[in-house]
Amino acid sequence: MTGRPVSGRVVVLTGGVGGAKLVLGLTRVVDPASITAIVNTGDDFRHLGLAISPDIDTLLYTLAGKSNRAQGWGREGESWSFMDALRSLGGEDWFAFGDGDLALHVLRSARLVQGETLSAITHDFARAWGIAVAMRPMSDDAITTHLATDAGELAFQDYFVARRCAPVVSAIRFEGASAARPAPGVLEAIADPDTQAILIAPSNPWLSVDPVLAVPGIRAALAAASAPVVAVTPIIAGEAVKGPTAKLMRELGLALTPATIAAHYDGVIDALLVDDRDRAADVPIAHAFADTLMTTLEDRARVAGAALALAASCRGR
Repeated sequence: MTGRPVSGRVVVLTGGVGGAKLVLGLTRVVDPASITAIVNTGDDFRHLGLAISPDIDTLLYTLAGKSNRAQGWGREGESWSFMDALRSLGGEDWFAFGDGDLALHVLRSARLVQGETLSAITHDFARAWGIAVAMRPMSDDAITTHLATDAGELAFQDYFVARRCAPVVSAIRFEGASAARPAPGVLEAIADPDTQAILIAPSNPWLSVDPVLAVPGIRAALAAASAPVVAVTPIIAGEAVKGPTAKLMRELGLALTPATIAAHYDGVIDALLVDDRDRAADVPIAHAFADTLMTTLEDRARVAGAALALAASCRGR
């Protein structure tokens, strides 16, 4: 792969565990302070009166070195006294709060009630834990992902956690998106002349990236950006690494191929990073190949580097 190395700022659209892995990899190949992560908040919801931001929290835990690597979500070394007490009172326990995790939700909720924005709160949490990456929620306005399924319309967490992605999905909508505004710094980061690469993480395109693109102004900003936009495939040899991506694509009648991912991001991306196992695939867009499976920290840095190199090659054309 050819091209000049990235020396300016990097923007990444992210959600979920796969997105957090890529952002962590980026911090190993570029200055973390040069990275802006635009995070999906379509998964956000209220439970037991608390404001929960799962994708923001996953990124916070990952970048702060606090994530539970074996479990794939939540904090390492978590305790569960709160959940034990909750169950003893007959409380809803389908969404589990660890004791350390609970502190994050309580403080966020208290500050939101006081009129602070999710952007400001997230910034303060990141700085408290020594995270140099600029973490931007996609919006400070409420946007919630809803899925039309064979079990009726379900809010995302009902589908994802309570029902373990079992219902068959036929459509997805993002309630509140049309009236929302990008959070402060989001459009500015995309349009910044110092931004040399914009990456779309290998997050679920329909559930983690589409909510970001649904916020008015973000898709247009990406299409107009001077920096190349590169997506990292979430598909490896006709399957997804984890989560409901493959199941969802089949239910929507979509082939699990790099061409489908390229078509989904048509008009947004300039290139696609494709997994080595899909070298025989027809990819109708500028692309490069790499081993995109991110198991170790070295893997994450390798994938991040390959995505940046692809972006650099696009700049060189």
